[in-house]
Amino acid sequence: MFRPSRSNGLARAAVRARPAAFVGTFLALLMTVAIVSACGILLETGLRAAVPPTRYAGAPVVIAADQQVRMTAGRGEDAEQLAVPVPEAARVDAGLLAELAPLGRAVPDVSFPVRSDAGPMTASGWGSAAFTGTRLGTGRAPGPGEVVLGGPATGGAERITLDTPAGKREFRVSGRTDAPGAWFADDQARALSGHPGALDAIALLPAPGADPAAVAERARAAVGARAHVLTGDDRVLDARLAGAKELLIALGASFGGTATLVAVFTAAAAIALCVGQRSREYALLRAVGATPRQIRRSVATEALLVAPLAGVLGCLPGIALAHWWFGQLQDKGAIPAPVELAVSWIPLVSAIGTGLVTALLAGWAAARRPARIRPGAALAEAAVERLRPGWIRTAFGIAAVAGGFTCAGLASGGSVSAAAAAGPGVVMLFMLAVALLGPLIARGCATVLGLPLRATGPAGALAAANSRTNARRLASALTPIVLAVAFSSTLVFLQTSADRATGHQQAAGLLADHIVSAPAGSGLPSDAAARAAALPGVSAAVPVSRTSVLVPVGSGSGAQLRSASAQVTGGDLTPVQDLGVRAGSLGALRAGTVAVDRSLAEAVGVRPGDRMELRLPDGVRAAPEVVAVYERGLGFGEITLPAADLAAHRTAPAATELLVRGASPGLADLGGTLTDKSGWATAQDTDRQLNAWANTVMAAVLGGFAALAAANTLAMTVLDRRRELTLLRLVGSTRRQVLRMIRWEALLVAGAGLTLGSAIAAATLIPMTKALTGEAPYVPPLVYGSFAAGALLLALLATSLPARHALRRTA
Repeated sequence: MFRPSRSNGLARAAVRARPAAFVGTFLALLMTVAIVSACGILLETGLRAAVPPTRYAGAPVVIAADQQVRMTAGRGEDAEQLAVPVPEAARVDAGLLAELAPLGRAVPDVSFPVRSDAGPMTASGWGSAAFTGTRLGTGRAPGPGEVVLGGPATGGAERITLDTPAGKREFRVSGRTDAPGAWFADDQARALSGHPGALDAIALLPAPGADPAAVAERARAAVGARAHVLTGDDRVLDARLAGAKELLIALGASFGGTATLVAVFTAAAAIALCVGQRSREYALLRAVGATPRQIRRSVATEALLVAPLAGVLGCLPGIALAHWWFGQLQDKGAIPAPVELAVSWIPLVSAIGTGLVTALLAGWAAARRPARIRPGAALAEAAVERLRPGWIRTAFGIAAVAGGFTCAGLASGGSVSAAAAAGPGVVMLFMLAVALLGPLIARGCATVLGLPLRATGPAGALAAANSRTNARRLASALTPIVLAVAFSSTLVFLQTSADRATGHQQAAGLLADHIVSAPAGSGLPSDAAARAAALPGVSAAVPVSRTSVLVPVGSGSGAQLRSASAQVTGGDLTPVQDLGVRAGSLGALRAGTVAVDRSLAEAVGVRPGDRMELRLPDGVRAAPEVVAVYERGLGFGEITLPAADLAAHRTAPAATELLVRGASPGLADLGGTLTDKSGWATAQDTDRQLNAWANTVMAAVLGGFAALAAANTLAMTVLDRRRELTLLRLVGSTRRQVLRMIRWEALLVAGAGLTLGSAIAAATLIPMTKALTGEAPYVPPLVYGSFAAGALLLALLATSLPARHALRRTA
């Protein structure tokens, strides 16, 4: 009689007796914890990201505008408050200065770009010296018509011409400082900034002896909901920090959620395989009197023996992955350098707990059947694989297939938002269907792909028969390969398709012969367009810059604020761009109007003559009239706005590009880099590299994890077949014949995985790219070929090496 007290000892003995199976489980859990902990660390960093105040370090209290646009989605109990960072920087009303004056010295602060013959610089009001610590080296504070410049004096009564947002002006240099930049009198700085009625912030300096905390409370009462009163580390007004937090949270939560599901799903499959491989042992235990509870307790104990150690060790590569990922984002400028990676116990313990719960639940689910089946039936089922899957599993699998086709239909409905929302569901539902219907799918693949295998000789015929007979074993190896191919292909080829469509639109829509581009981080001179237009041989010169706006999309609980790329033009675009106008006229674009890309117009529900609600780069509401709807928004911008409407709502309003029709040697003297069409297109590709890199990394993380899981599963299945391989040798098969059979099986698994994974990727990509780009997916042959070669090589190595090891032991 099996004694209950022996179940824990039996679990320890099983781990010692079958190390290969438990090593596979250990590796699967270790990789799961690694990916969950890495994503958790990035998520926590995004939530906690902060940098110390620099510009406002000397101002105890700062009054600034809310740097997020807020909108309520839904009504009543379903109402939800949405908050999206403004694309550039929101400004505070200058009228608050008078209301804050009784509380202390209220210093208006504005910063804006100016340009001299020596190059660009940042200008401010001289009042900011009270909290930034800027000190005069020579001369005196600026008055009207004067400026303080950084750098040594050149002698004499200097005068300098500066190109400001308000135009070119000449100033007398009244003093010099050691810090780089330019400083004007506060009133003149506000006038030159281009937005005299709005300030970047108000620095409130309490009177000597006053309590800053009390002053801050009084300031909050004075400004109410019109502005935010900031103290401590909240005094950092850096739009890059908000963008970095949003990026890290998206990686940790959105991508991390998908990666966690994939990791848990894969680890559970490996644990189920490990339990399934020991069905004969459980059958014998049931035959000698073990109860179902004792079987389940033994499996749980095995999980407790393996999962904690795998979790602790898995945190190490997880931390390393998070450090590498975070460092790469910082190197590419997506995260400000002062932000530090936050590594605490919370994501690590959560990841370990996820691995432990996964092990327990997967082991419990896999042990349910061997634990409750009758002893006699258990022995019979352990000898021959059960052909039919459970009806519950089959029903859920069919439902997943139906759900996948439904999501694919929604994605192909033509709406960009519908495609973006439904696309990920296609992959997940079809992957779930492959997992649930794995034995049926594997048997079908073995039947179809086994036909050509039988023509290759005895080894191929035996491989085909083996695969069809042991469909469950084939399914366990097939699922991770399908997952790796489907996810990697979807992420990578969605990016290649978007890049190709963007290139097509830019090549077809750019009519300009030459483009003058401003140096990185600065703008072109304000008179560049006029100077270019006056050159002989030039028929048109149009200044252009790029930014983003926020557009309310949807209604009710589905409402959201969508960021849309915007092209800002300082003239008539028709001579230099063909945006593919389908309704209205681009020539009608003037102050108070907007031109919109077709997909965005359909999402919002506007057409020429309608008013389109949007939020400008600083978050200010606007409702311009739609005058044109065009098709080439992917290549040039989803929205086209006149520069006059955005000049007071941007941090740097100067044009960054000058599109020129015609040619003249004088174009090289306009203060920028002169390129032709092909050079401009290459520069635009460079701007998209961060997005492409991010998609590639996500594909590498998900695909790499799934590939390692596939290799782990294949090795587990081969090492579990020592008895079968020994029997083949005993009946006369040579070592070479057995290895050839294993290789054919590996090729069958890889071929089936490639076929299914590619089909799932195609079902996702075709409707998504049609809605997003209007074109079919673009699959670079070399990239797909590398995926196929990688899958084949992975399958061959993951089966041949363990098979050689097993055959050496049976020799």
